Amino acid sequence: MKYSRLTKEQFEELHQEFINFLVSQQIDKKEWDEIKEQRPHVADQELDVFSDLIWEGVLTKAKYLEHYSKNHIFLFSCDDSKIDTIVIKSLKAEVDFLSQKGLQWLSDAVFTDEVEVKYGAKEFEGDRNAELFGIIQQGAILSEGVLYGEFKEMLKL
Repeated sequence: MKYSRLTKEQFEELHQEFINFLVSQQIDKKEWDEIKEQRPHVADQELDVFSDLIWEGVLTKAKYLEHYSKNHIFLFSCDDSKIDTIVIKSLKAEVDFLSQKGLQWLSDAVFTDEVEVKYGAKEFEGDRNAELFGIIQQGAILSEGVLYGEFKEMLKL
């Protein structure tokens, strides 16, 4: 596998897409049930191939990612060749960006000396989608880029 197998919940959400995938492999429901029962390793392979196809599609379309931790927020914007990053850091240890209170504090303190904001950019070193997947595995989520856009505008980038 290039990425990771989808969760049970993700498979449930993509039930119809998985059916279409099996049909494209010329596997009907009866045959799929037989494969699961008699050749579970083949069923696992089909699940893995489908998962990789879904991840590849999602990652190819991904433009923005966000990663929140207690004292940092990482905002990513990516195109085909590079990734831009805005890092927001609270200089007050007690602030927790994982809470609503912490995010409200950031809103109030963003232009003070208690918040550090840095910008960086780099070219993808290898497979763009694999690099994005690595960021997701570290806890980032896909986003619409609203917060990234707001900070980019504030920083006049």
